[in-house]
Amino acid sequence: MLSKLKAIVPESLISLAKKTPKIPVGIVCANHSASIESAKEACDINLIDPIFIGQEDKIKEEANNISWNINSYKLINTNNDQEAAIAGANLAKDNKIKVLIKGNIHTDILMRTYLKKEFGLISGKRLSHIWHMTTNENSKPLFITDGALNVAPRIDVKMHILQNVIEFANKINIPKPRVAVLSGTEDAIESMPSSIEAKEIMERAQKENINAYVHGPLAFDNAISPQAAEIKKISNEVAGRADILLVPNLETGNALSKMMVYFMGACAAGFIVGGKVPVVVTSRADNAASRLASIAASIIAAQ
Repeated sequence: MLSKLKAIVPESLISLAKKTPKIPVGIVCANHSASIESAKEACDINLIDPIFIGQEDKIKEEANNISWNINSYKLINTNNDQEAAIAGANLAKDNKIKVLIKGNIHTDILMRTYLKKEFGLISGKRLSHIWHMTTNENSKPLFITDGALNVAPRIDVKMHILQNVIEFANKINIPKPRVAVLSGTEDAIESMPSSIEAKEIMERAQKENINAYVHGPLAFDNAISPQAAEIKKISNEVAGRADILLVPNLETGNALSKMMVYFMGACAAGFIVGGKVPVVVTSRADNAASRLASIAASIIAAQ
């Protein structure tokens, strides 16, 4: 059942990211083979100007392993993960980087530091994670949010998540995206709380004149399949044509994105938005294409 297809970085993502070449980024705990390899790929196509943060000897060792001379780049030597996270947050605070990239460090350490008031990286928004999913070089993207950060967000948090993903969709030239608020049914029923929440989110989006077509609840098939929507006689701007899947909880978003990766060979570009600078928080299991795509998507989000 697992796909043998190789994930491909979408050319549209790279093209948009190249509009701001050599964007300064901080790679926290860069002593990690996959982080160094993806950084080199991004440098080779002029996407980033990296600042490496972490144990200097180990970072240089990883670079040497792929025959990459990084002496021309800035390197901040730190003794441990906490020091590295603080160094990255300070770079963002001082406007020296536009994107923060997670290397060989636990996400909770990096994000706890990012959230500290002393760095001033959070304003009135709520942080959220976006998956930009594509199945080949030129396929139309499908966004899944939030599948990695907010575990069981309340409705007010989901409204922040909704605004964050709409802003990103606008940046990749989707002026009025179609948002499906997912549940297990297309009807709001008391026995399925996510369906009641989905309806409320739709109604709030309409009242607040959010610049998107928002409909919920929708089950997954009704959201992405025109045929399924037609059979069930669901007719609105979103049904069968969703650009964005606003999921009820992290487990749903995580499962959907991983199924697309492992069953369809999709390229998953994942990043966190809502703060002063986007944060790339790739998993150790992510492939090279997903890492490069995540960097490209975060650059677009930073514009």
